[in-house]
Order: sequence, then structure tokens, then C-alpha cells
Amino acid sequence: MGVLDGRIAVVTGASRGIGYQAALGFAGEGAHVIAVARTIGGLEELDDQIKELGGSATLVPFDLKDGAAIDRLGAAIFERWGKLDILLANAGILGVVTPLSHLDIKVWDEIMAVNVTANWRLIRSLEPLMLKSDAARALFMTSGAVQKCRPFVGPYTTSKAALEALVKTWAHENDKTSICANLVDPKILRTAMRARYAPGEDPETVPLPETIVPDLIKLASPETVENGQVYLCAEHRFAD
Repeated sequence: MGVLDGRIAVVTGASRGIGYQAALGFAGEGAHVIAVARTIGGLEELDDQIKELGGSATLVPFDLKDGAAIDRLGAAIFERWGKLDILLANAGILGVVTPLSHLDIKVWDEIMAVNVTANWRLIRSLEPLMLKSDAARALFMTSGAVQKCRPFVGPYTTSKAALEALVKTWAHENDKTSICANLVDPKILRTAMRARYAPGEDPETVPLPETIVPDLIKLASPETVENGQVYLCAEHRFAD
């Protein structure tokens, strides 16, 4: 038996990168993975790999900017399982690398829609299901960019700061429930987003996304009781 045996897990951004590897890891530990992403091909590849592990998944292709689709996801989970044990809200976008004053309004709106509003909609839709779990665990991907505020990625940094405030507030609202919600800082990993931010970087010098999967499995398990904190994957600990 795996540490997540019998648990139901939603993973967003599951068609590649961190979400893809986390979905594999969760399934390998016995969870049924509800994989959400826009890219159908990536989801189908994930499903094949999960089946090879002897696991199971449900593929749900849609764009997280579609709030009504998020609500339908919650309704479908309720009808089939009646609860949700794990949420890994991994999906996010960088946008464009440019000075704030040069940024197109549509790009700003899209970054906020995906990185902030979609996560609020997930909370709104999935909280009733997570309250039905004996030990629900919600994980949201953040970034050290919140503290460093590097130039030319202002919208991304701003969105992650807003996400941290959102998740910590929700966590405190659930201090006395079965839900524990935390943020995860993966640091630098070999992802498509990293390649866009640092195109001149040698990818062979950057760790693969699967290196943080053991941390994500631990954080998604009932043994993790921390709430409203930031977990530093590079140091395998919660921030002080």
C-alpha cells in the first residue's frame, strides 16, 4: 500500500512539468488522480504512464480561466466520489518578460486570471468536498520571486504574492477543520517556464521536476499537519 492509497487527488497543470511528475507520484502511491490541463495529448500520455504503474486517473481537459468549468469539476467529483482529499494547484503562467510599464493589459489580465483567480475558484468549488475528507491537504505552487521582486517579471511576482495572501487567509479560515493548505516553493527546476525566463541557461545544470515529488507526496499525506505555511523544497522544510 502507498501512503496515498485510496485518496482522491486533483492536480492542475498535469500535462507537463511539475504537475505531470506529481500526478505520476501520487498515482504511484495509490491515489486516484484527477488530472486537469489544457493539453489533451499530454494528459493522454500521463494516463498511459499511470496505467503502466498500475494506477488510475480521470482526465479533465479544460482551461482554468473557465470558471464555470471549475464549478462543473466540483460537481462531477461530488457525484462520483463525494469528497476530495488532495488538491495540487500547480498550473501557472509566467507571461512575458518585460518592464511593467511596457506590459500589455491583456497579458496582465491573463496572468492574474490563471495564477490568482483560478485558484480562488478552485477553493470556492472544492472546499465543500475537502471538508468531507478526514485529512484534506491543499498545495499551491509559489515562488521565491515574491521575496526577490526581480525586474521584468512583475506581473508573475505580483500574482504569486497575491496567491500567498489568498492561501494563507484560506488556511486560517480552516484552522479548526480537516483541511490543511500550504504553499510550495520548488525553487529552480527544469520546466518550460524556467526556459522562458532564462533562455541562455544550460538546462542540464537545472534539476528535473521529479526531484521534488517525494516532498509533494509527503505534503499531500495526512501526516502533514502544518497549515498556512510555505514549504521550501530545496531545503526540505517549512520556512521559519
